[in-house]
Amino acid sequence: EAQPRKRRRRRKKFFTDAISSSAARLRNCENSKELDIEALITISVGFPVDSLTEEEIEANVVSQIGGTEQANYIVVRNHILSRWRSDVSNWLTKDQVLESIRSEHKNLVNSAYNFLLHHGYINFGVAPSIKELKAKVPGTRKGSVIIIGAGLSGLAAARQLIFLGFNAIILEGRSRPGGRVRTKKMTGPDSGIVAAADLGGSVLTGINGNPLGVLARQLGLPLHKVRDICPLYLPNGTMVNSDLDLKVEYLFNKLLDRVCKLRLRIMEEVDNMDVSLGTALEAFRRVYKVAEDPCERMLMNWHLANLEYANATLMSNLSMVFWDQDDPYEMGGDHCFIPGGNERFIRELAEDLPIFYDSQVQSVRCGSDGVAVYAGDQVYESDFVLCTVPLGVLKKGAIEFTPELPQSKKDAIQRLGFGLLNKVAILFPYDFWGGEIDTFGHLTEDPNMRGEFFLFYSYSSVAGGPLLVALVAGEAAVKFEIMSPIESVNRVMEILKSIFSPKGIAVPEPVQAICSRWGQDAFSYGSYSYVAIGSSGDDYDILAENVCGRVFFAGEATNRQYPATMHGAFLSGLREAAHIFRVSEK
Repeated sequence: EAQPRKRRRRRKKFFTDAISSSAARLRNCENSKELDIEALITISVGFPVDSLTEEEIEANVVSQIGGTEQANYIVVRNHILSRWRSDVSNWLTKDQVLESIRSEHKNLVNSAYNFLLHHGYINFGVAPSIKELKAKVPGTRKGSVIIIGAGLSGLAAARQLIFLGFNAIILEGRSRPGGRVRTKKMTGPDSGIVAAADLGGSVLTGINGNPLGVLARQLGLPLHKVRDICPLYLPNGTMVNSDLDLKVEYLFNKLLDRVCKLRLRIMEEVDNMDVSLGTALEAFRRVYKVAEDPCERMLMNWHLANLEYANATLMSNLSMVFWDQDDPYEMGGDHCFIPGGNERFIRELAEDLPIFYDSQVQSVRCGSDGVAVYAGDQVYESDFVLCTVPLGVLKKGAIEFTPELPQSKKDAIQRLGFGLLNKVAILFPYDFWGGEIDTFGHLTEDPNMRGEFFLFYSYSSVAGGPLLVALVAGEAAVKFEIMSPIESVNRVMEILKSIFSPKGIAVPEPVQAICSRWGQDAFSYGSYSYVAIGSSGDDYDILAENVCGRVFFAGEATNRQYPATMHGAFLSGLREAAHIFRVSEK
């Protein structure tokens, strides 16, 4: 039976059994439970518990694939990872690791420790002791890197590259760091009410193993778990009957399940056959006569809107075959808010970095002896370039590459989807909706506008003031960009009054309201990537490929395992820093 889907931006949860392939004889420990815990931590960080990653194989961490040396290396690697994850505020030294590994395995400790350190899996982040040690640049310089974009991937890469001995600078087109992570301080005239609103990346989607969870621990930030309770309201403001709600949610998951079974058959029998997820779901809905009652149909449309939110696009654009190709890698654990907004991460990551703001890059020219980057009337030269601009910017062709990008990369840029999600953040004089829930939903009769303000997030517990954020997904997100902000806010107010006025709760006038317009933003042209019809996870890998050994690419749309997430962007920056380091060593 299909598991009920969570009502926030989560797809499917993936459980895996820890396989303890290990050997207590390697470690100064006789406790198999401890080894199991280390294996589980390893899985949560995204490593296979009993094999090597492609990165480890490329880095030649062992002399022979398979066999005893590899098995022993994995035990050592798991131990180092979990050892640092248990105390992320302090630098883990190789000597500390050697204390708990038998001395005859010193070479494995060297191999595993260096790999994890250079690839940013340990000793990363913003804890004071780690920042201090990472700033102590090694004596030999590795070369120079220009990073285009000061979003999460660019900031993560810059810190790691400087630590690895490179001269790194960041060119940022905006006048602020963070890219698609933007926390806006909201306040009213003379009201004394203040709140921090995340207009871009907002929820930490799964806290287990999440590198942003590590940053939160290092900064001592309490995480606020997004609670599961999400009442849904009909267009007239009455709450949806819970039995009906559960029934339609079950039927919706059942339909998704049937589509998944169908695509397995298709993939076995037909090559390159793909249709939209929306087409497939609607066909099954009709065949099985699901949600034919108007109220049930509205509920079904709400779930479709939620899926359009998760993927930042219309159901008609999503690949039926590969839309959820990243599900097996999803971070486990709670979804969380950061008190004060995600700008707190950005501020810490950007501190002391050489960032040149208002420097919009027009072209990147690659030669045999280096790369030239043109931004306004400035020309910057370096050994390597790391381009972290959003997929929307690459799709627009806003940066000219010389020589031209390979056709395979151009095709992947075209095939992959880059979608849209917008928000209306409203600060009120007080919290009239009640603090016991973090989300509530609103149904609409027009199926084409099902994503318009379909979900409300309450940020009162974390924003510092009574803040509501209304989401606009799917087709509604596109139409929203041409609506006037006043019209949008009035529409939200109508919905809120329809829900709360019948309960005898007065909805006060807003103190301040802000509407996002990510599609019109010249530094993003959208919100985040999705797998479009005819695309697949391979396209994320193609986007990540370097060009001419000097121009590298990072960002959420280059991360096959964690696309469309803040942690995916962050991890891609660390990945490419290690990649540039490896190329420079050759």
